[in-house]
Amino acid sequence: MKSSPFFKFVLWLILVAVLASCAQQPTVPTQAPEVTQPPVTTEPVLIAFAYVGPASDMGWTWTHDEARKAIEQAFPGQVKTAFIENMPYSDEASRALEQFIADGAKMIFINSEYADFVTKVADKHPDVVFLECDGHRISENHIWYYVEHWNPTYLIGMAAGLMTKTNKLGYIGSYPVQSVYASANAFQLGAQSVNPDVQTKVVLINSWFDPAMANQAANALIDDGADFIMDIMDETAALQVEEQRGVWGATWNTDQRAAAPTKYVSSVSLDWKQFYISEVDSFLKGTWQGNRGVLLPMGKGVDRDNWGPNVPADVQQQVDAIREKMLSEGFNPFVGPIMDTKGQIRVPEGQAMTESELYLWDWAVEGVSGLP
Repeated sequence: MKSSPFFKFVLWLILVAVLASCAQQPTVPTQAPEVTQPPVTTEPVLIAFAYVGPASDMGWTWTHDEARKAIEQAFPGQVKTAFIENMPYSDEASRALEQFIADGAKMIFINSEYADFVTKVADKHPDVVFLECDGHRISENHIWYYVEHWNPTYLIGMAAGLMTKTNKLGYIGSYPVQSVYASANAFQLGAQSVNPDVQTKVVLINSWFDPAMANQAANALIDDGADFIMDIMDETAALQVEEQRGVWGATWNTDQRAAAPTKYVSSVSLDWKQFYISEVDSFLKGTWQGNRGVLLPMGKGVDRDNWGPNVPADVQQQVDAIREKMLSEGFNPFVGPIMDTKGQIRVPEGQAMTESELYLWDWAVEGVSGLP
């Protein structure tokens, strides 16, 4: 059957319409183009450190600065640190902390107790975390931390009680604060546990870092008959005197045998690295918590340093046996009766002093002189 001219014309119109429609249809690519997202950038968290002394003291502040460096190594690219040395106990401390915050600090370690100079800044900035060493105040954004230094000090006291010939021991302290009371008391009680005739004379020099005053204090104690001296200083002036004058010496913070090659006995050795790293880690993860105090136990932040080269072997063995008992059995040597310098029983017979009582110790035990 042949198509009519009209039918052919209709087919031609349909074909033109179809071709026009195809020409207007956009081309759909077989694969969508890759969209480049801008890189996610996170600024390192600024963590600040306020030091009571110089970072180069090779003592107290040096141990904290070593922990600061450990933080940088543990969290590369995540944190950056800043520090101030020799922060005074005055309103200048508050201004220094405020400057850290103005610079963007979100976490601040203070390596000594500054009390109200920290408190008023912490309360003003609840979004900033404060960690105060040897402090006594806590809040949602403020904790204190310290070490159970009385245990290794007790051990060094035992060595002193066994090694003294005069039964006169010396102790060089800074201020009449709780850490000095606890240290001097533990030293005397350790010595007394093996030698009931010993006495400990304390000289306070009103500073944590004053080589000239520490030198004078050591000489005065030796002139008075002391043949074993312990100090809680941040430098080695006393040890140098003890080496020169031939008396035994012990100290705090780090291995300081280089200052007294023949007369060095031991030290209360500190290591804040793991604690600092743990606190920063929880802060970065958003799990950090305030309202707490932390005491690092012996073996985990504080310990007795290795014995000096001339400490008798029998002394080492006797003292190390008690150290092992402390570590493995939790042995607490601070058990009553313990009397103060006026003969009053402060700890009843059979009662053990608690961690809180040891940390807050503010009275001198029988046998200690020179503390108010």
